Amino acid sequence: MTDTDTHTATGTATPAASTTPTNPGGEMTKNDFLKLMVAQLQAQNPLEPTEGTAYIGQLAQFTELEQVTNLAQSSEQAAASQRVAQAVALIGHTVSGTDPSTGATTQGLVQSVQITASGATLTVEGTPGIELANVTEVA
Repeated sequence: MTDTDTHTATGTATPAASTTPTNPGGEMTKNDFLKLMVAQLQAQNPLEPTEGTAYIGQLAQFTELEQVTNLAQSSEQAAASQRVAQAVALIGHTVSGTDPSTGATTQGLVQSVQITASGATLTVEGTPGIELANVTEVA
């Protein structure tokens, strides 16, 4: 009998119901960590409790993880804001860049900026979608 088999009331093996993993990426969120820690506390033997220092150590690790995560998120937000500001600053300037649809070099006046999920793009002389990374010269 395998781990995926269960016993019925008659004692015969039947396959267990398949379940879809709730976290296929394997990343642990803050809530997952807290649920795990509470489950550990509930399941511990009251006659042999975990040392207080171990619990404090886990809590300190969680706090450190949360602070690093928050720092990474705020850094990414600051970087995204900076890229948008750089793109907006180019409105009215003449730039050279690569046209994403043709791969050809285009030159002209930046008319507008579009903010998309992938970042800021420029419209140069009616050609939209030129990424800031593709700008090769600013005049």
